[in-house]
Amino acid sequence: MFSTTSWSGVRNTYLTLTLLQTLAASFIWGINTLFLLDAGLSNAEAFGANAAFTAGMMIFEIPTGVVADTRGRRLSFLLGAGTLFASTLLYLYMWQIEAGFLAWAVVSALLGLGFTFFSGATEAWLVDALSATGFEGDLESVFAKGQIVSGIAMLTGSVAGGYIAQVTNLGVPYVLRAGVLALTVIVAAVLMRDIGFRPDRSKTYREEVSAIVSASLEHGWRNPPVRWLMLAAPFTGGVGIYVFYAAQPYLLELYGDPEAFGIAGLAAAIVAGAQILGGLAVPVIRKLFRRRTTILVLGTVVSAGLVALLGIASNLVTAVVILVVWAVLFSALFPVRQAYINGVIPSRQRATVLSFDSLMSSTGGVVFQPVLGRSADAWGYGASYLVAAVLEAAAIPFVVGARRSNAPSDPIETSPPQEIEPGRPAG
Repeated sequence: MFSTTSWSGVRNTYLTLTLLQTLAASFIWGINTLFLLDAGLSNAEAFGANAAFTAGMMIFEIPTGVVADTRGRRLSFLLGAGTLFASTLLYLYMWQIEAGFLAWAVVSALLGLGFTFFSGATEAWLVDALSATGFEGDLESVFAKGQIVSGIAMLTGSVAGGYIAQVTNLGVPYVLRAGVLALTVIVAAVLMRDIGFRPDRSKTYREEVSAIVSASLEHGWRNPPVRWLMLAAPFTGGVGIYVFYAAQPYLLELYGDPEAFGIAGLAAAIVAGAQILGGLAVPVIRKLFRRRTTILVLGTVVSAGLVALLGIASNLVTAVVILVVWAVLFSALFPVRQAYINGVIPSRQRATVLSFDSLMSSTGGVVFQPVLGRSADAWGYGASYLVAAVLEAAAIPFVVGARRSNAPSDPIETSPPQEIEPGRPAG
């Protein structure tokens, strides 16, 4: 079932690791902002800590992507899980001693480092391994299954984390997260193997960094279809992470009970359920449109409108309904976007280019989260969502630019290229 000599085994390994990784992370997703506020931080400081997290992702995306492309995707995944395990324990310790903002910023950046070992590497491992084992289906189908599994894990973890925090304290979900991360390290060490790609260790790290970054710029930033989506990523990604984390205190505010941590967990549970629905919706969406960029353009327009509606919601039920629709849309767009972008990236530079794409999204989080958090302090969460909607709308011209690029992976009736780069034997 989990043999990586077959494409089904590769897929099952990917889904298993996605399940564990997301379950570990989601234990605290519903209460993370409340956890920071309980530690004595203001709204601006709490979202500043979140910005430090995304800054860590921005700073380390390319170096860790190079690790994946030069030393192996399996090693990168293991380093990511191990780093998150250690930094989660540090988070718990700082909450206990009510550490100052600077300490939170530093450790949040370390959390960002952990996630950058995952980003790019896991996806690159999957795409190359599927190709090497004879997979002939469309990538959306696998990414959609990953969305569903991730949604199930997130639904379970976020609901459990919220209610466990309510009946115990805000620190217990972090203990659970550390435990599942330890299990993730063990499972990845046993099941994950680099196939369809063989790391080249003949050069020094510095030489490889220079060569791969140069090639990645050629196939990433200088590649119009990829570049346009990268330019859109700061707006869509930065707003997306704010909408998610601000929903925790915003729903509590609308509910009227600041101690109802289970309601805060509902925000993460909504996004989790939406991931499941979004993944299930992908095959239907594929039948309605001829081009992937048509889906992305329309999705970005509707998403910005939903964020604005969330900002003017007058009660909890209305806000929850809008959040559900927004999250389903956001989740359905992800597999389409990833299939589009993977179809125009060569195997050798895949992890690094995907990491650079993630870096652009993190840049939006670094810049916009403190701004939006400050606007929430000054005018309230509703007004901050209206500002967020304007920022997301700024992504629309860039997505339109991607559409005009006429990328070979844009037509939905054709599967994106998945071949291994010539000269790269399967590992």
